[in-house]
Amino acid sequence: MLTLTRKVGQKIRIGDQIEIVVREIRGRQVRLGISAPQGLPVYREELYQQIAQEGANPKEPGEEDAAAGTPEPADE
Repeated sequence: MLTLTRKVGQKIRIGDQIEIVVREIRGRQVRLGISAPQGLPVYREELYQQIAQEGANPKEPGEEDAAAGTPEPADE
């Protein structure tokens, strides 16, 4: 596992199409913004595990995870 230290506004790139930016740090909580291709599902770990345990099909791209909250508009 790669461990990185980043400050607010700094980014991490995964390949050519995935970008993770540190949006905010409050105490022990970090808010991340993730830009990925539209067809690539992005899940919180606990939701991914729930889907895997239930054997259910993941949500279609564009369906929101209500527990994750509404996405913030891009600054760019």
